[in-house]
Amino acid sequence: MPSSEATAEPRQLSFWTAVICGALILTIGIGARQSFGIFQKPIAADLKVGRELWSFANALAMLLMGAFSPFLGNLADRFGAARTVAGGGVLYAIGMFTIASASAGVMLTFGNVLCGIGMAAAGFGPIFGALIRRTPPEKRSVALGVATAGGSIGQFAIVPFASLLQHRLDNWHTTMFILALASMAMVPLAFGLREPRSPAPRSGMAVLQGSKDALQEAFRTQGFWLLTVGFFVCGFHVTFIGLHLPSYISDKAVGMSFFGTPVSPLELGGWAIGLVGLFNLAGSLIWGWLGSRHPKKDMLALLYALRALAFVMFLALPLSWVSVLLFSAALGFLWLGTVPLTSGLVGYMFGSTHMSMLWGIVFFSHQLGSFLGGWGAGRIYDLRGDYGLMWWISVGLGVFAALLHWRIRERPVPRLALAEAAA
Repeated sequence: MPSSEATAEPRQLSFWTAVICGALILTIGIGARQSFGIFQKPIAADLKVGRELWSFANALAMLLMGAFSPFLGNLADRFGAARTVAGGGVLYAIGMFTIASASAGVMLTFGNVLCGIGMAAAGFGPIFGALIRRTPPEKRSVALGVATAGGSIGQFAIVPFASLLQHRLDNWHTTMFILALASMAMVPLAFGLREPRSPAPRSGMAVLQGSKDALQEAFRTQGFWLLTVGFFVCGFHVTFIGLHLPSYISDKAVGMSFFGTPVSPLELGGWAIGLVGLFNLAGSLIWGWLGSRHPKKDMLALLYALRALAFVMFLALPLSWVSVLLFSAALGFLWLGTVPLTSGLVGYMFGSTHMSMLWGIVFFSHQLGSFLGGWGAGRIYDLRGDYGLMWWISVGLGVFAALLHWRIRERPVPRLALAEAAA
């Protein structure tokens, strides 16, 4: 008995080390990316361009992040997440330094391209694949929630910090350079994701399967396609809000006073995104916990429906700093709670062997939504002079996603069910 307990304790410590390192990597990567919304107006003014340029560069990064995710996820599944994430961290940092030194649209876009590919390798897919393989099945949903919360911590800490720096320094190049320096920490943290060379097969993994067979199995499963299409909406929402909410607040000249200290609309925009991150910290943990006790597809349907309601309430209330902060808090609770639920559902339905690759396909849909949400909002603003149409598109997509997830049949594929029965 003591021997069994001694074996279990190192395993517990081992998987929590991976969870913490994964959360810190996402803290840095997502936190820096979420701060890009505060650079929308300074870059447009500095380069004398419309908002479409920075919106397109960011949207292209999101699209490439999704396009490369299945392939880099497959590499992580085959050769280990630590190497893949470390390489992605290097590429991400180079991209950040490129953006910081850009003086024209070409370099600005190229830097975003490097950041997008880097985050595909150092993002959710490879990290979640490593965590699912190293975490006991009964703790996976909570572990994924904790890792996802890392992005929230970065969003809460880094975005207001970047907003304050930009307001004080009034130089987006310098602010971006400081963020680039911080992003270098992603590389050494990747070594905490190292996995045993020959992991013992776990429950639901008895039947060995190649990448081609895993893809064919997923593509034949209706729930996989419903999940993939639904995750498009998440990407659309978070990129539209993350990239354009600060500008929306600034356009409307919504400021506030904090104990007699004036807070400019630009700073309030940064704090709004930071508040999204703070409440997402609790939201990711709570939705991850709910996913371990209730059907994940039902929790996803509820989450998307609540998002649509949050958008409607924000549009219905008079615009003020109070409504901005209330909306940020509500949306934050619903922000990335989709991630532990969606990734957990992929792992539950198809097993952990090809988790990173299959998640990469689902994530590509998310990033396609990010591309349209980020670039589309900038395009619509330049054409119409406001974001009104984007808000109502977001409401409709939230309702659509809720209905899609409600139709998913949450059960393991027959291969896993047979393996479980045989065991």
